[in-house]
Formats: sequence, C-alpha cells, structure tokens
Amino acid sequence: MNTATYDYDVLVIGAGHAGTEAALAAARIGARTALLTTNLDTVGQMSCNPAIGGVGKGQIVREIDALGGAMGRAIDAAGIQFRMLNLRKGPAMHSPRAQADKRAYQAEIKRIVEEQPGLSLRQEAVEELSVERRTGDQGRATGEDPSSAARPRVVGVRVRGGAVYRARAVVLTTGTFLQALMHTGEVQTAGGRAGEGASAGISGSLQRLGFRLERFKTGTPPRLNARTIDFDACEPQPGDDTPQPFSFLTNSIPQTQLPCHITYTSPAAHELIRKNLHRAPMYSGQITTSGPRYCPSIEDKVVRFADKERHQLFLEPEGRNTLEVYVNGVSTSLPRDVQDELFRHVPGCERAEIMRYGYAVEYDYAPPDQLRPTLETKSVEGLYFAGQINGTTGYEEAGGQGLLAGANAALAVADREPLVLSRDEAYLGVLIDDLVTCGVDEPYRMFTSRAEYRLLLRQDNADRRLTPVGERCGLVGAERSERLREKLGEMGRVAALLQTTRAGGRSLAEHLRRPEVDWSAVLALAPPEAASLLASTPLAAAEQAVIDVKYAGYIARQQTEVDRQRRLADKRVPADFDYHRLVHLRHEAREKLSRVQPVDLAQASRISGVTPSDIALLMAYLDTPKRPASSGPRA
Repeated sequence: MNTATYDYDVLVIGAGHAGTEAALAAARIGARTALLTTNLDTVGQMSCNPAIGGVGKGQIVREIDALGGAMGRAIDAAGIQFRMLNLRKGPAMHSPRAQADKRAYQAEIKRIVEEQPGLSLRQEAVEELSVERRTGDQGRATGEDPSSAARPRVVGVRVRGGAVYRARAVVLTTGTFLQALMHTGEVQTAGGRAGEGASAGISGSLQRLGFRLERFKTGTPPRLNARTIDFDACEPQPGDDTPQPFSFLTNSIPQTQLPCHITYTSPAAHELIRKNLHRAPMYSGQITTSGPRYCPSIEDKVVRFADKERHQLFLEPEGRNTLEVYVNGVSTSLPRDVQDELFRHVPGCERAEIMRYGYAVEYDYAPPDQLRPTLETKSVEGLYFAGQINGTTGYEEAGGQGLLAGANAALAVADREPLVLSRDEAYLGVLIDDLVTCGVDEPYRMFTSRAEYRLLLRQDNADRRLTPVGERCGLVGAERSERLREKLGEMGRVAALLQTTRAGGRSLAEHLRRPEVDWSAVLALAPPEAASLLASTPLAAAEQAVIDVKYAGYIARQQTEVDRQRRLADKRVPADFDYHRLVHLRHEAREKLSRVQPVDLAQASRISGVTPSDIALLMAYLDTPKRPASSGPRA
C-alpha cells in the first residue's frame, strides 16, 4: 500500500490565531506553506472572549498589522464596537480594543487564509512529528553551525490515516488542545474547547524528543441569551463616537456599533460561591495547575478579594446575528446548578438563561526557555513553537508569536537572516524576550507595564517602527509601504511648518510643547496660510507629529537608555559557549546562563539571578577570548 506524501517548505500545525498568522507570514515571504487543522470550520475561531485588543494587547495587534498580518484587517471588518482605552493617560498608554462578531471574524480570517498565494489549507489531524537524527560528524561534514550539527532535525509530520507531510520547517501552534481536560464542577471531559476533543499524540511525540512539558489552566465564562436579560437594569457602554481602525490599511469603520452593558455581582452571589467552593475544581483539589493571574475566575475573585461586596461584569454581544452574550468577568468552572443560581443574584440577569456553561481547561505547554529568540526550539532544528504551547494567554500574544515563528521558519528555509525584534523595537520583542529569557510560571499576558520603552512603542507609530522591517523581510506588500511613505512625507511637512512658523515670538513647535496647547490651539495660533496647510494634514500624521514634538525630551531620554542597552547587545555570545569554563561565575549564574543560552550580553543581563558582576565577568572573558579560564576555586 502506497503512503500518500506531500512536500512543502513550511508546515504549520493548528489554525487558531497563532497558526493562521504563522502560515500567512511564511507564505508572504515565499515559502510553499501548508496549514493543517483538524477542522476547517474552526479556522481563526475566538474560543473565549469576542474581542481583540486591550491594554498592551492592542499595541500588539497594531504591530502584527504593521508587519502585514491579518488580525487588524479582520477585526476592522468584523468589529461591532471600537474603543480607545486610557485616553485620559499619555499616548504610551492608549490601547485600542474592539468587540467582534465572532462568526464574521472567523469567516474573514478563513477568507484571508484561503486567498493567500502559496498557502494550502488542509483538514488533517497530526499524530506524530517526523525527525531525522544526525551525529555531530554528519553536521560538520556539511559545514553546518556547530550548535546545530548534533541536533535532530524536523522533516515533517505524520497525520491520521498514515499520510506524510514533508517539510524543512514545522511551526507547532496547538493552543489548549495538548492532552486537554475540561472541568465543569465534578464533571471532567477530554477536550481543549467545548464540543472538540484533545490531542494526545503530539504531547507524546514531544516528550520522546526530550521536551519538558508542564500544565496550565485557563477558563471561560457562561454565555447568556440576550432575550432573557433586562438591559434597562444595566449600565450601557457605547463605543467611541469616531471609531479608530486597527489596520493601517483601513481608512474608516463604516459599520454601526452595538453597545455593551455593565452590571455587578452581589453579596448574595458571593455567599453562594463561598458555600459551593468545595465543588469548585480549583478548590476541591481537582485542578492543581496555575491559571492566568490577571484573568481570575469568579471563585478566585470572591476568595482573594473577600472584602469587596461586588465585582464588575461586562455583558458583551457575540455578534450581530446571534443573541449570545459573553459575560466578561465571571470565568468559572463551578457546577451547572451553581452557575444557574449565580445569575439569579446579578442585577439584570435574574431571569437570564445560560446558553453555554462556563468551564476550565487544563492543557500541556512547553516551558519557553526551551526556545531561541527566533522561536525555534533549541533541541530540534527547524521546529518552531508559537502561541499557548509557549505558556501565553490571549489571541493577540498568540498571533504575534505565530507571525514571527512563521516568518523565521520561511527565512531559515531560504537561508536568510532571522527576524528577531528587540525590546526597544516592539511589544513583540518584549513578549518573545520575556518568554525565552525569563520563562513563565503562569499564563503570560502582555501589559504596557512590561515594556520599559513604552513611549517609543506606542500603538500609533507601529507602522513607522515595523513596516520597514517587514518590507526587508518580504512580509509587507507595496500598498502598505507606499502608505507609510506618504504618511512620513506628511509628517515631515508638518514638522517643518511647526519649526519654521512663528506666532507671538515663538515657533509653533515651542507653543505645542506647553501642556495646555493641543493641535486645535496650534491651528488657531498659526498664520492663515500655515493654518490652512496644517489643517489639511491627515489625522494620523498630525497626531504623531504632535506627540513627537510634545514628548521630544522624554523620547530622547528613552533613546539614550536604548543606546546603552544596544552596546550590551553588540556583545554577542557564541552559540556553543560553555559557561562552566568560567569558574569565577557563581553557580546560579552558570546554571541559568547555560539553560537560557543568551545570544548577547543584553539578554544575559535580563536573566533572573544573573547579577551585574556576573555580566562584568562574562564581558571581560568575551573581550579576551583567547585567554584561558582561571583555574581558581569555584564560586
């Protein structure tokens, strides 16, 4: 019997938010790519909340878009409510967020995937990774990097039914499906999402290859029928009057926005939860794994914040053509009867009917200190991980990892330089560096506070920062590049006018630096001819020009710190460096540096437990590479 065999450059396993961005990125760069998923009807599915963006997350979506990704365009097309968060704070904190029509979003992502040249979307269940094991002598004979010469190399996958897909790179984006187990009260069901099963074969395959796997937990809230909710008893939450798109290619958001609503739990609801904690898997001992700290279950909220009489809940519509309402803020794995009773004590929801019950899910993940900054695994050449398999949570974090993993897989196949973003270039750089350098002990979620250079990494300038990078890699098309050039031209014209036009003995730029002066005040101050020219500037270009002028001093100070860090980043560490040769390094430093294998001194300095004196020792050794290591006593 002949085995069906298919040949590609890059295979992407899993078609969620990480997988779709990975496959699209690889195909845009020019790799012959296949995206394999167990169900074509769930491509790009929003498994949990019907929203894209948020604090820290919205910046990531803008960065994905600036690199040519699909997420921003899809939410612009499928969004039902748009809000810019944190507008009362400085521009570094402004974060876009949009409610989505879940089915429309999924359909838009699937359409983009299906239309991408060079990308094949196929329904397959992957059961085994195929690797080729080599000796160090074989690798050296072909002139390969000594760090990869003895590593096994991925050569494809085997799917259910026996067919084989061969490729030089594989991107694994398995979401919450690896040996997944769902919990609703005492009831346990195998599966990573309601109505779908778990994947056991890939976990076994990874463990046989020597990967460490651990377990995390996440959860989702119940969905209610809007027909049974008294919205008059809730507080309406409308979208922005002028919705701002996520994608730099979207000119405007024409669709009508739908309102969300706010309600609260009550003391009676909290008492019900306390009485039933012994039936909650997180408290009965049924679940022992860690969940996301910043998205706790309602059980956790009631226990951890026992002094609070109520917790805020957001009633979010799941689409234009459904009455399902997502109850943001009440993630739970309590038994069904407790969930039913809980809403009897929530204002506006006293008669609400649950359409889908909340549940928790436990799943395998691979601690991300097993990855290189390219998201290639250290132990298997050509194998990349992206998304929740790396211990993250959230569509946006998954999509960003997928884009970078898919891009790097395609670049490696083409023998080109990898795409590694630094912490001063992108939130995506912060995300990847945090994962591979520090690892995770709970599901990782992005916040603006994680980025030390967040004034440089604003959501409004993601195109200026990253579209040129994407252009060099082949991720970005001509239309996007041309739009950026036009915008930069407009910004240059505005900057020149602000510097050269005077009013009241000062330049307009000097006026603009004063806290109370905004764009409209500048237009009022400017002479008529200059005011007319400035008023004709597209809004996006004008807003960024204003920020550049107002925050010039702060931006310059952050840039000075960036330059200092880059001097450390210029000190590269050889890929096969043996830290145990540096006997004056403390034992903890040797151990952690050996595990993380930093690519440069900047990354080494961010490893927990590695001190400035350790970095000084390492720098001194790298500056004199021929000097033998000291034979003095070990620390």
